[in-house]
Amino acid sequence: MDDNDYAVITGASGGIGRDLAEVFAARGVNLILVARKRDILENAAAQISQKFGVKAMVIEKDLTLANAPAEIFDQVKDLQVEYLVNNAGFGDFGLFCNTDLKKELDIISLNITALTVLTKYFVKEMTARGHGRILNLGSNGSFFSCPLMAVYCATKNYVLAFSEALSVELAKTGVTVTCLCPGPTASGFQKAANNENSKLVKGKRLPTSREVAQFGYRAMMKGKMTAIHGVNTRFEIFLRRLAPRKLSAKLVMYRMKE
Repeated sequence: MDDNDYAVITGASGGIGRDLAEVFAARGVNLILVARKRDILENAAAQISQKFGVKAMVIEKDLTLANAPAEIFDQVKDLQVEYLVNNAGFGDFGLFCNTDLKKELDIISLNITALTVLTKYFVKEMTARGHGRILNLGSNGSFFSCPLMAVYCATKNYVLAFSEALSVELAKTGVTVTCLCPGPTASGFQKAANNENSKLVKGKRLPTSREVAQFGYRAMMKGKMTAIHGVNTRFEIFLRRLAPRKLSAKLVMYRMKE
């Protein structure tokens, strides 16, 4: 690991992204932290830099905006970005006929478009020098149709399919792509998505964002294509993939309901 290596981490102001920043820093990797809230980012960067002795750079960007990925790349293209972590993402809960279209278009812009564009820019640099690692945040929802979170899970289906395809394309280049697929996590996601009271999470002991971050980092460093966090999550995905798709969707809806 080179002292000049950097990791770009989107959605780094909290949850899994914030913990991934510490996991990288603990291993001597410099950081480029990306999120919308500068004050939270700067506080995180200062704490991490002081604790681990790494450089921590802050980029305030709203990745739902079309030009944001290119602007990020332009700011850091002269640095040696060895790791790209496309962690930023959010969801929404409710019947599609009732949910907010603007919010759902932002979900698509962030979860799909920004991730794809950032990967395009950085993978070209990585393949040119013959090494680099990309970690994309999927979900257990990457494997199913998810009534009540239809748009969110559809975007995570894309992340998984895109990551797996790219992983195979890059097999002999020295660059790896890993899709981390956690189940429900104690990260603040449920609150933002308005589904804290669903059967899926209410009253459950959820894994911490630090546990998921450490698991994802290890999988990325091993060059795994797909990393599903948690024995229960892996078992549930296995069972539901055996079920007819309509039955699987109905089971998901039952679990999603309050």
